[in-house]
Amino acid sequence: MALLRQVARTTGSRVAKAGALRLAAPLSRGFMSSIDDYGSHVFKGAVADSYLAKQGLPAGLLEDHTWTATSSDKVAAAVMEWAQDKGATVYTHWFQPIGSTEVRLGMSMTGQVHNAMFAFGKDGKATFGEFEGKNLLKGETDGSSFPNGGMRATHTAGGYTILDPTSHIFLRGDTVYIPTVFVSFYGDALDEKTPLLRAMNAVSREGTRLLKHLGIEANSLLPNIGLEQEFFLVPRDAFYKRPDLQLCGRTIMGKNAPRGQEMCDHYMAPPNQLALACMQEIQHECFMMGIPLKTRHREVAPNQYEFAPLFGIATTQIDQNLMVMQVAQEVAARHNFACLFQEKPFNGVNGSGKHNNFSLGTDTGVNVLNVGQIAKAGGDAAFPVIMAAIVKAVDLHGDLMRMAIASPGNDFRLGAMEAPPAIVSTYLGDDVTTLLDNFRKSKTTTTYVPNTNTVDLGVPSITPFTVPAEDRNRTSPFPYGGHRFEFRAVGSSQNVSMVNTVLCSIFAEQFAAFSDAIEAGAKPIDVAAAALDEHWKVIFNGDGYSAEWPVEAGKRGVWRIDSGVEAMAALSSPKNVALFDKLGVLSEKELVARTAVMHEHYAGTVELEAMTMVDMVKQHVLPSIAKAGQASADVTKTLADVEAGIASVHAADTEYAKATAARVLRLETMEACRAACDKAEETVPAELWTLATYKELLFLDANQGGDFYE
Repeated sequence: MALLRQVARTTGSRVAKAGALRLAAPLSRGFMSSIDDYGSHVFKGAVADSYLAKQGLPAGLLEDHTWTATSSDKVAAAVMEWAQDKGATVYTHWFQPIGSTEVRLGMSMTGQVHNAMFAFGKDGKATFGEFEGKNLLKGETDGSSFPNGGMRATHTAGGYTILDPTSHIFLRGDTVYIPTVFVSFYGDALDEKTPLLRAMNAVSREGTRLLKHLGIEANSLLPNIGLEQEFFLVPRDAFYKRPDLQLCGRTIMGKNAPRGQEMCDHYMAPPNQLALACMQEIQHECFMMGIPLKTRHREVAPNQYEFAPLFGIATTQIDQNLMVMQVAQEVAARHNFACLFQEKPFNGVNGSGKHNNFSLGTDTGVNVLNVGQIAKAGGDAAFPVIMAAIVKAVDLHGDLMRMAIASPGNDFRLGAMEAPPAIVSTYLGDDVTTLLDNFRKSKTTTTYVPNTNTVDLGVPSITPFTVPAEDRNRTSPFPYGGHRFEFRAVGSSQNVSMVNTVLCSIFAEQFAAFSDAIEAGAKPIDVAAAALDEHWKVIFNGDGYSAEWPVEAGKRGVWRIDSGVEAMAALSSPKNVALFDKLGVLSEKELVARTAVMHEHYAGTVELEAMTMVDMVKQHVLPSIAKAGQASADVTKTLADVEAGIASVHAADTEYAKATAARVLRLETMEACRAACDKAEETVPAELWTLATYKELLFLDANQGGDFYE
């Protein structure tokens, strides 16, 4: 049995018994073999300082980003020696191309070219080297082969990767990863990170400017985020029997299993032991790379799980999240699982999100969304002023917030009683809402003390305990949670760079507007009160899933964009071009290009799904129906409709027109074909149905192979 376990771990082979799974045995240790392992594969802090010292460089040098202009050769030498000691002999510039979300499935969400660190001496012998400051700081590649919205072409193809010193170099296996930005010959952003860095600079500049008017001195104000990553783990042998999962990341047909999540018996249940072994290995690899995956648990749907890290600076957290997604898919394969990040891989059960928890912190340690901290630093008026600016930003730019979550997978998830609806509002809770309401009406401030309730269970052995007066509202797309806002509608497959670019930009704009008014002679309290009066409509503390809310939202006039395609178009609207341009985040050229890429990717995603559906119907569904001797008229008719829909997408003459036609194909035509196929699956004998079923995909606990353990 020990030998079989080893074979399973290294090859993923199956046992001879039909239907049994061959999965890796659980690890015999936890993911932290030693606390000293944390961050040992990251070139920062004490790890970096010991190698920098050998080059005559001071400790902490990497925190002063001017080293890129003064000490790059010596830093490169230090990195190379560190790499040698760790057994790494390859380096790559690691970047995030435009659209590095969903369509670049999992392991392809980043760009990377691996270069070996060796050279030949005059004697012709290979030596360890060929890694200098110039290699560390800059690389060149073909920008025209990445999504670029027309900013690059074959005859104007130059693309450059430039080191981002705000993100730390790390290694995995034999490769040193160097986080970079990716820009064109003219400096246009061809990636997701460059606009985020610009937006972070804008919110820091305008945020510290406003804080000074509130009596708070700070040199920087940076976004701290925490990303709750949800995903599915499904048996890989069943995954191989689903062309749609392999090519599209979601099932485009499939009858619901008799059991789903109706009993609420999956959420936070004990992890399946085979899935746990996989998650432990993911955590272990991430732990070595300094990625603090602190929390793991089962989610609501069967075979659905979540990782949640500690908070960190936005750029670092996003880099780490992208690596978590890559590691998860690679490790899952070693355990004979497939890891699915698509927002709605299965019908009838919850999809997956990536909740983007967002706060703003100064270099002096003040979280400006923490009432107690900011009041201590700047008095009772500081918190209402900051909150007023945010409320105004959400109301004015709800279209941009909706755009930021307009991934193809969210088509099937938003508003489906598992994710907030496509109506942009913010939940503040009764206490904070009352505080701001009194503030705007009286233009006076009071010390805010969050209310608490005491719960006594009437059990002598259990001490009475306190709970916040505010309950959790999971139906709001952007609820305030005491010290942070949580953007709950973000999709699980997304690179959240654009999400945080939007948040930083819209907040920066309002911080600047408040400062302008104050510098023109207005009092901060008056500016904030006026903003709250005008934009109070965007605050909604009720049930976002209720049938009444869309009607009420329409009366209020808050942003509601049901179509993801329409939401994408908002990125380059005149209002938003003006916003990004004046902040120096994105030019009109860059915005138009990104809008085109988003529409192109949407249409391409749907085309891929539709063509996969055609193949599955012709190669699997219709043959199975024929073998069962059943009628296939409904399937045949709806299949023809899908093929006609594909033709209509191809015939459209612009990216927007293609995406619009694709949305109809996806949400109407393909759904009708799916219904016909699922109805056929209900009656075709199981032995004749050649596609893996939802029962085989979703219920690992029942299908894992009982003969695996001794």
